[in-house]
Amino acid sequence: MGNKLLENKFFDSRAKKEKVTFSEMAFGYLIGPFGALLGSGVFTSFLNRYWTDCLFADTKVDGEFPLNITLFLTLLPLIGTILIVIGNLVAGRLIDKTKSKQGKARPWILLTSILLAVSSIVLFICPIGSPIAKMIVTSIGYVLYYAVSFPLYNTANSSLIPLSTRDGKKRSLLASLANISHLGVMGFGQMVFGAIVINFLIGYDGIKWMIAFLIIGVITFVCALLQYFNTRERVSEELSESEVDSSKQVSLKEQFLAICKDGYFWLIIVFYLFFQVSGAFKNTSMVYFCDLVLNKAEGITAETYTTILAVLGAVPMAVASIFCYPLSNKIGKKNLVLIGLGLGVVGGVIAGIANGNVIIVSIGVALKCLGSSPACYLILAMISDVIEHIEAKKGIRCDGLIMSIYSSIMVAATPIATGIFNAMGGSTSSLISNVSYVWIETIAYGVCFLVMLFFNVEKHSSEDKFIIEERKLKKSKKVDK
Repeated sequence: MGNKLLENKFFDSRAKKEKVTFSEMAFGYLIGPFGALLGSGVFTSFLNRYWTDCLFADTKVDGEFPLNITLFLTLLPLIGTILIVIGNLVAGRLIDKTKSKQGKARPWILLTSILLAVSSIVLFICPIGSPIAKMIVTSIGYVLYYAVSFPLYNTANSSLIPLSTRDGKKRSLLASLANISHLGVMGFGQMVFGAIVINFLIGYDGIKWMIAFLIIGVITFVCALLQYFNTRERVSEELSESEVDSSKQVSLKEQFLAICKDGYFWLIIVFYLFFQVSGAFKNTSMVYFCDLVLNKAEGITAETYTTILAVLGAVPMAVASIFCYPLSNKIGKKNLVLIGLGLGVVGGVIAGIANGNVIIVSIGVALKCLGSSPACYLILAMISDVIEHIEAKKGIRCDGLIMSIYSSIMVAATPIATGIFNAMGGSTSSLISNVSYVWIETIAYGVCFLVMLFFNVEKHSSEDKFIIEERKLKKSKKVDK
């Protein structure tokens, strides 16, 4: 983006104070991201269902897709994953190389306000007739959203937290708010949009879906702008004040070497990989689990049960959002996450052995979601701690690179899970739906528990801050001379 355009005062942040303010938290990290990610929340739960039950429903023969459609629904997400990872790495590098009055992440929030809105709409353009035309348009929309728009937005959005302030407690609060917004759109996709499908879209009517996403596209654009104008990169401003820092261009190789030699980086990435991919399997399979596994009462649809389970999962997580921040300050992020994961495993086992009993499954799902809350709300704060630890050790910031890897996992998890789920015939198999919805995530939580036992980066927090401050003072003295 052009620096001359960003120099205009119109594009300045409305967050003027040196400390993070309430309006910044509310609009920059909660309401803004919620609206910007609204489409993503629906895609996670309903995009595959839209493909199988609307877009390509007319190609089914005796209830089964022909081979070419099955291959397309399997290969598009899997091949798209490669482009998604590349897109995220490029996004991270673009952010790291961006130097402007508005920071290095915020300008990309501004650009993606348009890109996210347009690509959300393109995904639901439904050509009439030829399956080939449908495949082409779907592929274009999918790549535009997941490999271009979302990587740029999500990497920038994630980078805002470590760049917002040096205050670790405030970062934890901002991370909690950011993840509340992310989980909120997931809840919207599972609960609210499920009800919209039943009552307003009349099942899977392609034209009405396109109209719905025209509306979501407008909301996305407005909320991304709201986020842009209500965030501020205080750390970027601090670094830009030093001529030593501003003239130094850290290479991608230097960044890779710095993060690859840090054990805490590997621990948090492995943790997040298991956590996110297993969650993607759960979200992709949820509506099929409700359709094929639960012992449904007569006249109640799978979408209704999806809404019920989503509510039962969302309520404990909403309650947990109130307590995660103060508890993490009291007992530490690591300890709180460990307690949550243990509870999540217990809940998963209860849901897994319920044999389709709606009440028992609901209890297990509620416990599992409650247990996942600390990790969901604090993951960005833990990653920010790792970024600061690497800065203290190596003297360089790796925000863009680390957040691009984080974003790659976040975005690629869903297409990977979707592709594998479709390849295994999960949309018609109660066994695969049950394993995908309950057991994959339960086992992953056990693995994450073991990984988190070794994640001790918080112990270095005070020392890291001291080293960074000392280095900043030395650089200031050099500039004065």
